[in-house]
Amino acid sequence: QVQVVEHGGGSVQAGGSLRLSCAASGFTLDDYAIQWFRQAPGKEREGVSCISRSDGSTHYAESVKGRFTISRDNAKNTVYLQMNTLKPEDTAVYYCAASNALGYYCLGYGNHYNYWGQGTQVTVSS
Repeated sequence: QVQVVEHGGGSVQAGGSLRLSCAASGFTLDDYAIQWFRQAPGKEREGVSCISRSDGSTHYAESVKGRFTISRDNAKNTVYLQMNTLKPEDTAVYYCAASNALGYYCLGYGNHYNYWGQGTQVTVSS
């Protein structure tokens, strides 16, 4: 059974850090693009960062460039999102999703992601 499960959300003050993890089961990470999405109340879902299936390249939304880092540990079949210098506007539910349909261009394209986690809340207070 293909599954992705997120861990690591929580509450921090502005300027703080959190690390999210996305544990995959039922498939090999190398075969899938993995993306972190987020959705804040009253806002559309946003692609935050992805790691591509084709060459493992990483991509970031402009709003998080220089602050967030996505990485993959194939031995643990887990993808991480290190979030530094957090801002109140980063507050959202963060979702991990997997796609075997996308190549290099993996950021966004939510409809092409087959498998989704349940989400984890990140709250950043000012």
